[in-house]
Amino acid sequence: MSQRPRIEVRQSLRLKLTTGLQTAIEVLRMDGPALARHLEEQAAEVPGLVVKPPQPRDWLPRWTGVFEGEVETPAAAASMMAHVTAEIDRRIKGATPRRIALALAEALGPAGWLERPVAAIARDLGQPVAAVEAVLTQVQEMEPTGIFARDLADCLRLQAAEAGALDAVMALVLSRLDLLARADFAALAGLAEVEEVEILKRFRTIRTMTPKPGATFDDRAAPPLREPDLVLRGGVLEVSGSSLPGLALAEGAGRGAASALRGLERLVAARNATLLRVGHEVLTRQRAALEGAPLQPLTMAEVGRALGLAESTVSRVVAGTSVDTARGVWWLRSLFSRDMGGVSASALRDRVAALIAAETRPLSDQALAEMLAAEGAKIARRTVAKYREELGLPPASGRR
Repeated sequence: MSQRPRIEVRQSLRLKLTTGLQTAIEVLRMDGPALARHLEEQAAEVPGLVVKPPQPRDWLPRWTGVFEGEVETPAAAASMMAHVTAEIDRRIKGATPRRIALALAEALGPAGWLERPVAAIARDLGQPVAAVEAVLTQVQEMEPTGIFARDLADCLRLQAAEAGALDAVMALVLSRLDLLARADFAALAGLAEVEEVEILKRFRTIRTMTPKPGATFDDRAAPPLREPDLVLRGGVLEVSGSSLPGLALAEGAGRGAASALRGLERLVAARNATLLRVGHEVLTRQRAALEGAPLQPLTMAEVGRALGLAESTVSRVVAGTSVDTARGVWWLRSLFSRDMGGVSASALRDRVAALIAAETRPLSDQALAEMLAAEGAKIARRTVAKYREELGLPPASGRR
C-alpha cells in the first residue's frame, strides 16, 4: 500500500519566561549577601541610581564573639577527621609528608583551625619548619576552604583568595579584625587609604564566609555563622536588613533610573514578603522543635499548599535561608522532615542515636528496626543503617 503525504495540525502552548520573571525567580532564591551584590550590580549599570551603604549592627555582636573566641561553636562531627585522613591518603605522597600531614590533622580543633603552632609541630616531628609549611600548604587546599588555617584571619584569607577577593584592601581588613569587630570602618578606611564604602564592601564579603569550617561537618547541628536572613524576637518575625544596601536616586537622575529603582524595590518587597510567609508557616508548625522537642513531619509540598505556593517556590525560598531565634540560629531547610508513619525522619534518627547510646550490648540494625517498629515507627533495616551512618556511628561489629 502506498503511503500518501499527510499534513497534521498540532497545537501546543509554551510558557516563555520573560526577563522580568526570570529575575524575580532568581531574586527569590537569593540570601542577604547575594541580594546585596545584585543591588550593587544593578546600581552600577544604571546611571543615576546610587547605593546607600547598610548599617551592619544587628549581627555584629555574634561576629565579635567569633573574633574573641567567646562564641559557642557546635561540636564538630567525628567525620571531620575521617574526611581529613581520607584526603591525606589521596593527596599526600611519601612517608615523611604523610607523617607531617597526619600530625597537622591531629592538631586540628573543632573549628577546623590548627591549635598548635607550626614550629611546635615541626619540633615534635624532628622536621624543618619549612618542610611542615610545605605540607600545610598542600592540606589547606582541601575542602571546605579554610580548614587547617592557623587562626581566624588565616581562615578568612584562604576563602578570600579562593573567591578572587584578596586584594590589598581585603588583606588590610583581615590584618585588623580587631577594628572590624568594633565596626570602626573609618579607622580601617584611613589605614587602607580608601573610602569607607570600600571597607563596607569587604565587610559584606567577609560575612558570607565560614569562620569555623570544622563545624560544617555536623550538618544537622551546625548553625550558619553568617548574618541570618530572618530574625524571630518576641514572637515577631522580621527580615534581617542590616546586610542589605539601600537604593536612591542621584540628584538630576532621569526617568530610566526612577523606573529601575521602582522595579528593584518591587522585587525586593516581593522577595521579602514571600520569605516572611514561608518562614512564618514553617516556624509555626515547628514551634515545639524550636524549644527542644523532635521535629514534626513537614514537607515543602505541605507548606506550599497551605500558602498557595508551588513546592518549587518554597524550595527556592528556603534554600540557604537561616533564621535567628532566641534558642539559636537554624537553617530553614533543616526544619523539614519526611513523615515516617507519624514520626519525622529527624526524630527517628535521634531515636536511633538514643537506643545505641543506651545499649548494654551492640544491637544490629535489624534489632534496632524491630525495636522502633514496636514503638510504632515504620522503618526498614536499611533506613536504620542510613541514619546510623549519618550519625557517624559504626555497625554493631564495630561497637564491641
